[in-house]
Amino acid sequence: MNSFPGAGAGAGAPAGSSPYDPNDPNIKRVNAMMESCFGKAAVSGVMGFGMGGLFGMFMASMSYDTPFHTAGSQGGMPQSVASLPWRQQLKVGFKDMGSRSYSTAKNFGLVGLMFAGIECGIEGYRAKNDMLNGTAAGCLTGGILARSGGPTAVAGGCAAFAAFSAAIDAWLRQPKDEE
Repeated sequence: MNSFPGAGAGAGAPAGSSPYDPNDPNIKRVNAMMESCFGKAAVSGVMGFGMGGLFGMFMASMSYDTPFHTAGSQGGMPQSVASLPWRQQLKVGFKDMGSRSYSTAKNFGLVGLMFAGIECGIEGYRAKNDMLNGTAAGCLTGGILARSGGPTAVAGGCAAFAAFSAAIDAWLRQPKDEE
């Protein structure tokens, strides 16, 4: 019925049926990887890098509040991008977009990797799956990321990441509406 591989059993399939065999060794390997803290952290880091790249590209394309300038010649004044030929303008714009996108991707990837690894470690240590794991992981992640700003920044990063993690966890743990 579905022409896309891996698209699921389809709308007419009986409830609970799956196109995947749970005894397939590939499925078992993927499940084992996602049950390990290293696997969760690695997948979160890669997904964060990808999402950060897209977000950075979008934000760079929307950044028009300050005028572009290219570096002038040695000791010269910077040149406005609007005064450059069309191809040069595109080159400068895409180069800026790529550097901003890569920078944002690295930051999102680091946050995803750290948060998922710390949360998994806390969950394994506590042997519980509750909101406290995400809140504590958020506090530790925020504090570690803000460590170069001093103790006040560490406390602020801890509080902000913990509050955000708690809010997202509370929203995700809400009972689903039955339709």
